[in-house]
Amino acid sequence: MDMSKVLPDECLAHIISLTSPQDACRFALVSHNCQSAADSDVVWEGFLPSKYLEIVSSTTSSSQLTSLSKKKLYLHLCNNPILINNGIMSFALEKQSGKKCYMVGARGLSIIWGNSPDYWTWKPLPYQSRFSEVAELRFVWWLHIRGWIETKILSLKTTYAAYFVFKFTDYKSGFSERPVELSVNFEGSLGGENRHVFLDVPPEFDTPRPPRERGDGWMEIEMGEFFNDNGDNGSVVCGLREVDDYTSKHGLIVEGIEFRPKEGR
Repeated sequence: MDMSKVLPDECLAHIISLTSPQDACRFALVSHNCQSAADSDVVWEGFLPSKYLEIVSSTTSSSQLTSLSKKKLYLHLCNNPILINNGIMSFALEKQSGKKCYMVGARGLSIIWGNSPDYWTWKPLPYQSRFSEVAELRFVWWLHIRGWIETKILSLKTTYAAYFVFKFTDYKSGFSERPVELSVNFEGSLGGENRHVFLDVPPEFDTPRPPRERGDGWMEIEMGEFFNDNGDNGSVVCGLREVDDYTSKHGLIVEGIEFRPKEGR
């Protein structure tokens, strides 16, 4: 028996809302009645994160976004990160689960000597970066970049990973000679695992977690992970540093640090 012909649309919608976004899309293919229920705002309102309207309303395109159906808004946020916090952060959804993803742009990071034009240049990269400006390294001996995010704005009961998002100019130097140190810790906590990785992996090295290409033309490398339980751990602090006094570095372009749910967790 086709239950979609027996159950009222509101009952079908309630049942589908207890599944997942992926399952809802499958239900929409079953029949016309299932499609009507599976595409309803009742279903997709439940898949959107709490306080999503507060996040969306802070963007310049809020009126366009809030006029969309809840399903279209969900899919838009999965495929098109929106800028928030005066353009220094972006917000998106993880497509399979609807969990929150944030990127702190270069302007929201602490970059040592970042405001000195002798060492760093701030420039737009239209059609390449989601942010209005990225940071391009001209020359440093000491490289130290830090970023923060408050756990209360992240999805709860979720393992997150932080990713350093970058690329190189055609004239890079120093990043295949020395590894950088990566760290992710709750603010104020001691210890934690620090990783030492090459951003520009030498040909003779076989590293287990090398940088990888993203689908947006940038590279990323995982900095570390953390479990966001109840969102009451304050801030998570991420760091990237290489402070060897004998190796100069240049040619790095920083887009930001992205926080997104760990795949499969």
